Amino acid sequence: MSSDQLFAKHWIGGAWIDSQTRRDSINPASGEKIGTYADGGETEAAHAIDIARKTFVNSEWRENRRLRAKVLNEMADRFEARSDDLVKILALENGKIISEALFEVSMVPSKLRFFAALTLTDFGRALEVAPGKYSTVLREAMGVAGIIAPWNSPVVLFIRSLAPALAAGCTVVGKLPGFTAQTNALMCQIFAEVKSLPLGVINVFTELRGDGARFMVDSPLVPTISFTGSTSTGQAISAAGAKHLKRFGLELGGKTPVLLFEDADLDKALPIIEKALTVFAGQFCMTGSRLLVHRSILDTVRLKLKARFEVVKVGPAADVSSEMGPMINLDSVERVEGVVEAAISGGALVVVRGGPYKEGPLANGAFYRPALLEIQDHSMPIAQEEVFGPVLVMQAFDTEAEAIQLANDSRYGLAASVWSTNIDRPMRVARKLEVGTVWINNWAVVYDETEEGGCKQSGAGRLNGIAALEDFIEYKTVIHEVNLSPKS
Repeated sequence: MSSDQLFAKHWIGGAWIDSQTRRDSINPASGEKIGTYADGGETEAAHAIDIARKTFVNSEWRENRRLRAKVLNEMADRFEARSDDLVKILALENGKIISEALFEVSMVPSKLRFFAALTLTDFGRALEVAPGKYSTVLREAMGVAGIIAPWNSPVVLFIRSLAPALAAGCTVVGKLPGFTAQTNALMCQIFAEVKSLPLGVINVFTELRGDGARFMVDSPLVPTISFTGSTSTGQAISAAGAKHLKRFGLELGGKTPVLLFEDADLDKALPIIEKALTVFAGQFCMTGSRLLVHRSILDTVRLKLKARFEVVKVGPAADVSSEMGPMINLDSVERVEGVVEAAISGGALVVVRGGPYKEGPLANGAFYRPALLEIQDHSMPIAQEEVFGPVLVMQAFDTEAEAIQLANDSRYGLAASVWSTNIDRPMRVARKLEVGTVWINNWAVVYDETEEGGCKQSGAGRLNGIAALEDFIEYKTVIHEVNLSPKS
């Protein structure tokens, strides 16, 4: 694929829009240029907001639920038809191995179809509070919804917010990341193929930095923002939007604890714990990055995980035998290496060192071998801060109460995984964990029909499930009094 084959533009009002600034799209597995993209900012954000607002006010979109359902179903069909294309560009540009790219893309159609169905079944309520006194509660679209999606899973995480926004009747301005500009453009091509989609309902601009996103957060014409990203950015945009009392749906960082009790099925658990670290090269908000192990099985777990991590085949998506792809760029590799070095200097025991490739065929790519460190002090930064890379920290516990205490000793509260063959313990522990999702004898299982999100500093609001609509809905009560007395 030559570099002049790919040029990604913004998609606003059904038109392809260029920018004065252009940047290179890079393959993180090789460091090579794969194309060029228009890098947007305030100008593109303002244009997109203007189009989305006019479409919301002047079209039937917000009132025609049958049209919205039709669009979402047709969109699902088009994403299925273009699945292979999306997988290829996502693997090339984002670095995911093919199986992971396919996993991401395969989640999209069902989300769109779920919210298409919800579009037709969502309703308000009405009651006669007294004879002739009627109160009707309407659920109405808020207006223009801003969606800010990250580079680590740009396809499914954009659709995860887009589908409920469209189902609710909002028009959308999406800010997508520069690191996946070619993937963003292909998604927009798919939107353009949806014949029933009115122009101006979906508007997407790509930017490397945050000027356009900040403009969107600051705009009074965008009453709701759905953001997936880091906790620090979520805090910053929440503060910036407070002057407009803007609504935010936030899915932020995580430090997912995996609790491995003495009666866990290790043959089942350890392969999944390995994947919980290496999927997307650890660049996942739900990465299983803290392993809490009952002391009686610690030695066994240490030896078996060491053997597994040392043979993980790191490599590009182009190699079908690769088990873990690159990180998004070399800056990320350098950042993670600094975190690991600091943890070792601070007293962490090295079980598997991991680290970047200094020589050989992978040295030019953003590859990082998975690392396993063991600690005794849970207050260490390596146990408290999100690494966003393939680094697992392991710690022993002696009692169920201690395991719960260690798991909850975090400012994050996104997800947790509990492993035990005891019939009662997993649910008992799950109810005491301060997180939004708990998997029992599993990890990273997500259903369109049930809510997903975090507590504490892992976010606010929920995506997936019925509750996902709430970030995009305003309630309006209409009171009407009727004289029921017969005319004389």
